[in-house]
Amino acid sequence: MKGILGKKVGMTQIFAEDGKVVPVTVVKAGPCLVVQRKSAEADGYEAVQIGLVEDQPPRKVAKPMRGHFDKAGVAPMRKLMELPVSAGDENSEPGSQIKASVFAEGDHVDVVGTSKGKGFQGVIKRHGFSGGRATHGSMFHRAPGSIGQSAYPSRVFPGMRMPGQMGNKRVTVKNLEIVRVDDEENLIYIKGAVPGARNSYVALREAKRG
Repeated sequence: MKGILGKKVGMTQIFAEDGKVVPVTVVKAGPCLVVQRKSAEADGYEAVQIGLVEDQPPRKVAKPMRGHFDKAGVAPMRKLMELPVSAGDENSEPGSQIKASVFAEGDHVDVVGTSKGKGFQGVIKRHGFSGGRATHGSMFHRAPGSIGQSAYPSRVFPGMRMPGQMGNKRVTVKNLEIVRVDDEENLIYIKGAVPGARNSYVALREAKRG
C-alpha cells in the first residue's frame, strides 16, 4: 500500500483543462523516511514504519525513542505511521526515502487527520437538531427533548445524541482524488476538503475502494 505523511497547508482553487474551477486542499507531503521494517517472522505481519522529516526536528526525545531512531540511522521525528507492504518489497529498508511522487495525478487516497476542536456544544450545533419554536410563549428552544422512557427501560440507550465535546477526533475521508502533484516542492493537491486545521498533520493512504 502506498502512503505518506504531511502537513495541511490550506485550501485554494485551480482551473482544470476544461476551464472548470476545482477547489483543492494543498498538502505538503514528505519527504518521509523508513524508520523500521516489520516482518512476519519477528512481528507477525509485514509493514513499514515511516516518519515525516520536518524543517525543525524535535529537540526533546525520550531515550527509548532516540534508540529506536539511532537503530535505523535516521534523525528523530515527531510523526510516525505504519503501512502494510509485501514480503519482497526492496524499497522498504530503514533509511529509504518516500516523496510526494509516490502518488500521481488521478490517484485516489484516503486522508486521515484530526478534526478541528470546537469545545462543548449543544445538540443543535453538534448534531443539527432543529430546535423548538421561538414564538407564542414557547419555552422549548435549543433543548434536546426526551432522551428515553421513564418506567421501561428506565435508562438511556448508548449512542444517544446529546450535548458534548465536538470535534478534535480522528477522521478519515475516503476516495479523494489527487488533482496535481508538485515533485519539486513536495506538494499534493487534493480535490475537496480534508480534516484538520492549517499546519496539522495528515496521513495519505492509497484508497481501498477507489
